[in-house]
Amino acid sequence: MKFHLISIILTFSIFFSCKQNNVVKLNYYSSNSTEFEYKGRTEILNDSTVALINSASSVDFLVNGDFVNIYLSCGTGSHNYVSIEINGEYLKRYRLEVDKLNKIAFQLPQKKNNKIVVFKATEASNGTINFHGIDAQNLSVFQKLDRPRIEFIGNSITSGMGADTEEIPCDTGEWYDQHNAYFSYGAIVARTLNTDFILNSVSGIGMYRNWNDENIEEPIMPQVYRNLYLNIDSTKVYKEQNQPDIVSICIGTNDLSEGDGTKPRLPFDRAKYLKNYIDFVDDIYKSYPDTKVALLTSPMVSGEKAEILLNCLKEVEQKFNKDREISIFEFETMAPNGCGFHPDINDHKKMADQLIPFYAALLK
Repeated sequence: MKFHLISIILTFSIFFSCKQNNVVKLNYYSSNSTEFEYKGRTEILNDSTVALINSASSVDFLVNGDFVNIYLSCGTGSHNYVSIEINGEYLKRYRLEVDKLNKIAFQLPQKKNNKIVVFKATEASNGTINFHGIDAQNLSVFQKLDRPRIEFIGNSITSGMGADTEEIPCDTGEWYDQHNAYFSYGAIVARTLNTDFILNSVSGIGMYRNWNDENIEEPIMPQVYRNLYLNIDSTKVYKEQNQPDIVSICIGTNDLSEGDGTKPRLPFDRAKYLKNYIDFVDDIYKSYPDTKVALLTSPMVSGEKAEILLNCLKEVEQKFNKDREISIFEFETMAPNGCGFHPDINDHKKMADQLIPFYAALLK
């Protein structure tokens, strides 16, 4: 009996020792490690963390081992969201709480070269998401690919506002609780065509006026586009390092809207819309002289307004077509199923399906 007890103790000790020896140490990689690749509008902050600013701005990395811990915080006093992709597959959207360092931990599907992408699910006006770093066994270095690049300029539709209703129903929570830029039409198009992309989009914004403002209290797209944070702070300038192959502009829904009725709303001013649109496209060409510009109508606009919008885009096209080739895409009108008369995820997929052949032809 005594011998049997000693055998049990010895066996347990050997097992425990083996378990201890097999424990893999995780190393901490701070946000300034060279293995991380950032995309979109970002800024290195004073504490060396990296701020993700615009919709779908991201950090990519290749991680090896069994587990990873990702550390993120909110840059403002409000909660925020990230969406995470592993090896090309969507994992889920995570809520980040304020005034704390959020840790997202999960097991990796394979031992080597797990490509993880952390996307900002919300937009610039929701505040930054600050990336601190990760715990991992080790990281591999990216082999950067020279891929085509599409820049999507737009409003709440382009941002993916109101699209993700799976966990939080419409008309509950905060106005941005259903944001998910990962499933915006632009992001879906880019993944399908294997291109890089950036979403320069602001909810409610227009080309000469906004959804509920005549450009009195709120800035319009031409006034914020060059500013890093897509607001009126011009002290920090956005500088795109890589010229996009295509610049896609989808702005007009808010210019043509009636607002919510609480503020005075003037009739649509065609001349102002055209002037601002033409000046904006001209500014795009000054920065990217070799890019192709695509002008998109809106799936949320129908009837007479849709005809007005299409005719305006044709005038913009004619203004440049002596020297440039501009393409126009006309969406099919849809009844959106997301929050606040916005497309939901399935609607965005339908929009992307319409757009994919159009962009594929432009990329050729």
